Amino acid sequence: MINRRLCNSLAGAAVLGVFSLPAWSQGYPNKPVELQVPFAPGGTTDIVARVISEPLGKALGQSVVVINKAGGGGIVGAAETARATPDGYKLGIATVSSTAANPAINPKTPYDPIADFTPIINIAATPNIIAVHPNFPAKNYAEFVAEIKKSPGKYSYASSGTGGIGHLLMELYKNLTSTFVTHIPYRGAGPALNDVVAGQVPIIFDNIPSALPFIQSGKLVAIVVSAPQRLAALPNVPTFKEVGLEPVNRMAYYGILGPKGLPKEVVEKINTGVKKSLEDPAVRKRIEDTGSLIVANTPEQFSAQIKAEFDVYKDVVKKQKLVLD
Repeated sequence: MINRRLCNSLAGAAVLGVFSLPAWSQGYPNKPVELQVPFAPGGTTDIVARVISEPLGKALGQSVVVINKAGGGGIVGAAETARATPDGYKLGIATVSSTAANPAINPKTPYDPIADFTPIINIAATPNIIAVHPNFPAKNYAEFVAEIKKSPGKYSYASSGTGGIGHLLMELYKNLTSTFVTHIPYRGAGPALNDVVAGQVPIIFDNIPSALPFIQSGKLVAIVVSAPQRLAALPNVPTFKEVGLEPVNRMAYYGILGPKGLPKEVVEKINTGVKKSLEDPAVRKRIEDTGSLIVANTPEQFSAQIKAEFDVYKDVVKKQKLVLD
């Protein structure tokens, strides 16, 4: 009798257990997956997300829908990802702005970039660049720094948002060069680029993928880049290291993360799906054509990258005494 009761009890628990299992164990994904971009359409983050979303959807067997949630230099969208249910159906694109630069400078950031996310994979890394409108009275780095030193406060620069990587790196640049240009923050690189191309703002600090088409078409002039070496697409443009500003010579990353507590099985499936997507030469080419470098690392490696970058920007903020406006 005892054994029969025990068996019945175990059987009942097993049945209940089946119905209480999380969605991923029943064949994740069994519905579309949202991939949230914490910036407006048109910027590098958006470009990378849209390049990877279709092949990733095919690899997962469900569509991956890109959602733009701009605001706060990436904070608004990243906060929504952090608050999501950890079931793998709402993921986010991780950027240096949203997981390092912004949290480092903004004490009111509503999430901990280390504790509140589950890093999955770093898709690609990309150089950053200072570029100017063709009407700006400088066409190379030497002329650029001479011009802004000659007229402090005369010029302004656009960035993807307050606390974003463009903002923080430009403020670091200003501090190291004893120059002053006014910050004009936008809700993403797309709107910022549009206004610089239109001549409403003369300078931008942006990522290469979103700025490069405008540079190649002559609508922007490249001044200096943050990259390990000069870019093949811009062989005449020096790196920040070359001009004596190695602390500014930092690349951006574009990865995928989810909220904390994301099951290991989900993390592994997405990581594998992205890597499979990047095996397609056409997908790799679309990303590399933007000036980005494919990374495709492990969750552990990406987690270490985020922490290292966050530590760097906290140190920059402290040493340069940077505060939000």
